[in-house]
Amino acid sequence: MRVLLDTNIFIYREDDRILTENLQELLRLLNKIKVETLIHPLSFEELRKDQDKERREVILSKVKAYPILEQPPDPIKDKSFLDVIGKDIEIDDNILYAVFKDAVDFLITEDRGIHKKASRLGIDDRVFLIDEALHIFETYTHKEKVISPPALKEDFVYNLNLSDPIFDPLKRDYEEFEGWFKNISRKGRKCWAHYREDGSIGALLIYKFEDEAIEATPPLPKKNRLKISTFIVTHVGHKIGELFIKLSIDISIKNELSEIYLTHFTEPDDRLVELISEYGFFKVSKNKRGEDIFIKKLMATETEKDLHPLDFAKKFYPSFYDGWRVKKLLVPIQPEYHNRLFTDFGGRQTKVTEHDGVFIVEGNTIKKAYLTHSKILKMNPGNLVMFYRSKDQSRITSIGLVESVNVRVQNPEKIITFVGKRTVYSRGEIEEYAEKPTTVILFLHHFHLKNPLHLDELKEMGVLTSAPQSIIEISHDNYLKIKSRGGIDERFTIH
Repeated sequence: MRVLLDTNIFIYREDDRILTENLQELLRLLNKIKVETLIHPLSFEELRKDQDKERREVILSKVKAYPILEQPPDPIKDKSFLDVIGKDIEIDDNILYAVFKDAVDFLITEDRGIHKKASRLGIDDRVFLIDEALHIFETYTHKEKVISPPALKEDFVYNLNLSDPIFDPLKRDYEEFEGWFKNISRKGRKCWAHYREDGSIGALLIYKFEDEAIEATPPLPKKNRLKISTFIVTHVGHKIGELFIKLSIDISIKNELSEIYLTHFTEPDDRLVELISEYGFFKVSKNKRGEDIFIKKLMATETEKDLHPLDFAKKFYPSFYDGWRVKKLLVPIQPEYHNRLFTDFGGRQTKVTEHDGVFIVEGNTIKKAYLTHSKILKMNPGNLVMFYRSKDQSRITSIGLVESVNVRVQNPEKIITFVGKRTVYSRGEIEEYAEKPTTVILFLHHFHLKNPLHLDELKEMGVLTSAPQSIIEISHDNYLKIKSRGGIDERFTIH
C-alpha cells in the first residue's frame, strides 16, 4: 500500500495547529502496518516558498526523510481531470492527481481545499485528514488484546532470556533457532509467557500472523492464518496448554482469521498432539524438515452440521451446533463460582495471589465442571448451557456445551474422579455437596455474551418471569431471542 503525505501536515499554523501526538501516532501506525509513505516532488517547491527561514529548514529536514514519488503523473493533458479542476493547475492539483491516476492508494492532507476538489472528482474516500487516517488505518492493525489471567504476561520476544532452559530442546532440534529468535526479536514479535518465582520461563506461546501459502507435502494454499510458532509448557498441572489454545483462538477471532496452524516433530504418546487434537487440530501435511503440520478450523460449513453436536464442537471449537435438535438450558451460578470458573469474563476482580504468578486452574480450562442439586435429569451431551450469574449481576453471561453428565452422585470420591482439576469446588465443598444427590456437568465453555442480558431484559423479552433458582429448560424460540439480543456471533453457530 502506498500513501502520499501532503507536507502541510508537518507545518504548524497559528490558526490551524496540528496536534503532534496525532501525527506521531499516525506515522507510527503506518510504519507498523508496513505502508509505503511518499512525498510528491512538487511539495518541496511549495515548502521552499515559506518566508520563515527557520521553520522552512526544519520542515525540509523532516520531509527529506521520506522517499519521493518518482515520475509522478502529469495532469496537464488529462481532459477529464481538467474539466473538474480547471486549466490553471497548481501544486496541490498535481498532488491530488497522483491519487486520481492511482499512482498511490491514499493521500493524507489537512488542506480543506484539496478535500473539496477530491469530492468533486469522486475520490474523497481516498483523501484523509489525520484523524480520519488514524481511524481508518487502525482497522488494518492486528487486534491482539485479549483478557488473560495476571499470572500470564503478554511480552515481547526481545525481553525473553535466550539462555533460559525452556529453549534447550529447540536449540537441539533446530540449528537455525537462535538466528530465528534474534530475527523475530528485531521485528517486535509478541508472545505470552508464564514466569516462575525464580524468573525462569514455565510456559511460552509465540505466534505470528501469516497470509501466505505453506510449502509442504501436500502444499497448503495461500490464506490468512495464525501460526503458533512456539508452544511450550514445562510448568505443568495448571492447564496452561488449554489457556494457550484459548488465547490463540481469541486472537484469531479478533483478527477475523478462521484457521490456526502449527508445525511439530511428533513423538510416540505425544502430549502436545493429544492436547491440540482435543480441540480440532488435525494433521494435514508435512514440511521439508519432516515436521507434521496441524491445522485448526474455527468455522464449519452447512455440510458438516450432521455431525453429532459434541463431535461438531470438538472439531470446530469454538463453533457449535445450536439448532432445534439440542436442548437449551439456563444454569444459575453464584458470583463466587462464576469468578473462579470464568476468569476471562470482563470486569472480574482479580485476587492478589494471581498477580504473584498463581493461576486459578479451573479458569484456564476450556473444559469445565459444574455441580448442582438441580433435579433436572434429562440433559445430554451436545445440549447448550447458558450461565445466569445470580445475586450481584442477575445476568446471562456465558454459553457452553455439555460434554457429559453424571446424575444423582453422592460419593465425594466419585465426584472428584469425574471432575479432575476442572472444578471450582474444594474437596470440603464437594463433600458437603455430596450430602445430597449431586449432578456433575462437564462442559465446554464457548463464549461470553457480547451483551450480557439482565433479568429485567429477559422478562421484557418473555424469556423469564423471575430469577431462576435451579436449572431450567428454555424453548428454542427463546434461545434465539437470547442469541440475537446477547450478541452471540452467527459465524460460529450452525443449525
